[in-house]
Amino acid sequence: MAICSRRFFSWLVPLACIAALSSAHAQTVPTLAAASDLKFAIEEVAARFKRDTGQDIKLVFGSSGNFTTQILQDAPFHLFMSADENFVYKLADAGKTEDRGRAYAIGRIGIMVPPGSPLKADGQFKDLAAALKDGRLQKFAIANPEHAPYGARAKEALQHAGLWSAIEGKLVLGENISQTAQFATSGSAQGGIIAYSLALSPAMAKLGTFELIPESWHQPLKQRMVLVKGAPPAARAFYNYISTPPAQEIMVRYGFAMPKE
Repeated sequence: MAICSRRFFSWLVPLACIAALSSAHAQTVPTLAAASDLKFAIEEVAARFKRDTGQDIKLVFGSSGNFTTQILQDAPFHLFMSADENFVYKLADAGKTEDRGRAYAIGRIGIMVPPGSPLKADGQFKDLAAALKDGRLQKFAIANPEHAPYGARAKEALQHAGLWSAIEGKLVLGENISQTAQFATSGSAQGGIIAYSLALSPAMAKLGTFELIPESWHQPLKQRMVLVKGAPPAARAFYNYISTPPAQEIMVRYGFAMPKE
């Protein structure tokens, strides 16, 4: 195995080490359990990772809460990227992870409406409040607050605006934020609250209009990743790759803020 020289600078050091691992561990393809808000961003990061290192990673997307339950039951995941840091802490406290992980991003939410909807993409919810009063609103999509962090933040924002009790009976709950985005743009609902990272994807941007909700209206979406105990070296390579400039550039392009940690 090649020795990584100190003559490399900045992110080239971990990248060179990652590349050195590829030939020895190519047979081990790690599985990443990733929150659904990461779908487009992490698919692009994974493609760049393969181009830079020659290594593959299997991507599985879903709700952070459901993944936490599965990992607690020893599901065969090697790396977990949660949309809420508290799920990582829960797994760490249960002894399922190598450590308490690393913060990798801060997410945002906003309202999205499809073409022809009677609603406006108004991040201040003024039109949403009016639509509840005048009968325009029939169905509105958010992720299930019980296990999807983006759904929990959507609920907090609606509560902040004083709309939760009025809108609760009209909600269509997505299993995760990706399914919620489908509901919000496909006609299953007249709009919804989705992840900024999904709204910025070229595929999703064609399906409606979007406006950010003030981040002060809800708790921050502090997103955290962690290696599951027994993770192979290739999983650690991708874990470290997330912190390199090429990966972070992609994350920022999809609307994520980089944490100070």
